[in-house]
Amino acid sequence: MKTLIHRSFSLLAGSLIMAALPTAANAITITVVTTFDYPGTGNSTFPFGINNAGDIAGYYLDAGGVTRGFTRLKTGALSRPIVDPGATNNVTRAIGINQARTVVGDYQDSALFYHGYFLVGRLFTTLDFNGTVGSDLFAINDAGDFGGAGFDGTIVQAYVSIGGTQMVIPIAGSTLSAVHGLNNFDQAVGIYQDSALVYHGFLLDSNGALTAPLDYPGAINTMMQGISDKGVIVGRYTGTDGIDHAFLLKLPNTFVSYDYPGATATSFNGINSKGVISARYTTADGLAHGFIAQAR
Repeated sequence: MKTLIHRSFSLLAGSLIMAALPTAANAITITVVTTFDYPGTGNSTFPFGINNAGDIAGYYLDAGGVTRGFTRLKTGALSRPIVDPGATNNVTRAIGINQARTVVGDYQDSALFYHGYFLVGRLFTTLDFNGTVGSDLFAINDAGDFGGAGFDGTIVQAYVSIGGTQMVIPIAGSTLSAVHGLNNFDQAVGIYQDSALVYHGFLLDSNGALTAPLDYPGAINTMMQGISDKGVIVGRYTGTDGIDHAFLLKLPNTFVSYDYPGATATSFNGINSKGVISARYTTADGLAHGFIAQAR
């Protein structure tokens, strides 16, 4: 779909940086385990989904404006660039990954529409939700259920496919919405935009109950990016300072804010059942860098 959807993302080994967080009774610590960049001068690195083994799907943007997907195994090994054969506009993004290492993401065609894809081994399969003119695939769980966003020519709407049944997620007052995370209990999180162009988070429970808005307290914008099998949600929010800060939400209402030291922006983009977080931070030169953190 057109670049409207892309807006929803602006997502050294051994480094140990600890953030001590408030309320002793529910104290949560976030420790940086390692940082990484996809090789290449001037690359920005955007890690997103992480499976329970610790494998990550993400993408990088090079100095020439070309976007390519990648996977990073728990061992630290990075894949070759992922390029969907239908990508005629130099944009392929990898966003989600499950335990079988099935990767989902999207690519852009020459008309600037995005289309979702599944990647199994070296085989790409395109999916546009229910015949929409453009779709994004952002999340997949171990059962092969998935979620993202579909553009019907008028509006971008969040959707999920559970057990082969595809459904749009209706959010009152939404002008744009997308599922960004889906766990193995079919709990989905994502974002929607209201008529004032403000972004909010939402949670769709496995029983169909929708919580919207679900926002970081006092935030200007909130982006829900991932949810673990334990129901822990991660994302980012824009504070009144105009800066993007990462956050973790332990339901029902324990929010934790985190900033990578010295960064101009920080985002948590995925979390697995072990509390391992896939994340990024931005430096003063405008480049994004990947990092992995541990929440306890």
